[in-house]
Amino acid sequence: MKKMIEECLKKCAERAFILLRWLAAAGLTGWILGVVGGWFNLAVANVTTFRGNHPWMLYLLPVAGLAIVALYKLDPYHSSTNLVLKGIQTGAYVPLRMAPLIVISTVLTHAFGGSAGREGAALQLGGSLGGTFGKWMKMDEYDRKIMIMCGMSAAFSALFGTPLTATVFAMEVISVGIMEYAALVPCAVASLAARGAAAWVGAHGEQFTITEIPAVDVRSVVLTIVLAVLCAAVSILFCMILHHTEHWYQKRIPNEWVRIVSGALLVILMTALLGTTDYLGAGMDVVAKAVAGETVAAAFLIKMVFTAVTLGSGFKGGEIVPTLFVGATFGCLFGQVTGLAPSLAAACGMAAVFCGVTNCPISSLLLSFELFGFQCMPFFLLSVSISYLESGYFGLYHSQKILYSKTKLQFINRQTKE
Repeated sequence: MKKMIEECLKKCAERAFILLRWLAAAGLTGWILGVVGGWFNLAVANVTTFRGNHPWMLYLLPVAGLAIVALYKLDPYHSSTNLVLKGIQTGAYVPLRMAPLIVISTVLTHAFGGSAGREGAALQLGGSLGGTFGKWMKMDEYDRKIMIMCGMSAAFSALFGTPLTATVFAMEVISVGIMEYAALVPCAVASLAARGAAAWVGAHGEQFTITEIPAVDVRSVVLTIVLAVLCAAVSILFCMILHHTEHWYQKRIPNEWVRIVSGALLVILMTALLGTTDYLGAGMDVVAKAVAGETVAAAFLIKMVFTAVTLGSGFKGGEIVPTLFVGATFGCLFGQVTGLAPSLAAACGMAAVFCGVTNCPISSLLLSFELFGFQCMPFFLLSVSISYLESGYFGLYHSQKILYSKTKLQFINRQTKE
């Protein structure tokens, strides 16, 4: 008995040491990234407001594009979110220089009217700093991978104010079908610390209110199922447009200086033809209107085109906020046409399209709870699960691995389609 007690105490001491180590490392990483991510969030918000008050800034978008190309001449690693995912999968080097480059270039993109999100920058910022901190702490290869995931969780949490989603997303997005549970405590600690730090510097996450919640009856359930299937199709279309536009630009306009200027000019032309700036920047104001039940019929398609041109031509930013834009406006339109409460349909559309492009159903479900509350859980659950099944193997990130089939308990180990 005495030997068993001693062995038990020894094991407990070892686990306690591991816990304390991660509390310190992940907590510090989360706090630092929360401050940096909060400042980044405020910078994007401030330049967006400034551009809104000074519409002439859009005409300088080509100049901003040239500045971004010049900046990325300093990066021989061709940094991207895909490189962060590879860093976790294979231990590929995630350079520290990725952090300032993506922050500056994303702020430039938003300041002058590029149609992009922020979270791509957040994942690269977090992955870069997290991996670097792990290296400085002389962690082994496996713990450095967890530190990259900690950084991703922290930066995501700082920007969106959604620590639950941020924790699970970093574990779920790498390999679809398998959760990296070894990172659960570090990612949870980092995301909570980051949220607190971001709030401390004055950056707060997003939250929306659904104005009408229908009863869970046959009609609303059937309409939600139809919406989820259509959102899966929309997510496939969005992924295809993004990837094909990027490939087309690289093939037809190999000179990156000319490519980014041509993209900027096209964004300026499309904005002038439409007579609105709703499709520039992240577009969270349009998302808020959609959740309130207001949208333009073609808004989701137009945003796809604007985002594809912006990112495909070489500007920097993310795809997830545009995904939320597309999902909310499409869902709201579906609600207006079918009679399903447009506000609820917009929220379901956001969750379903997000799931379709990221292949992360648990994160999508948690995101819907953190953004909208738990009252509409049955509708969110249907939307997310059906969209996950129906969206196939398409995805935003070509480095993402689909380890298990979406339709069978079968190991397939394949990359996402482009």
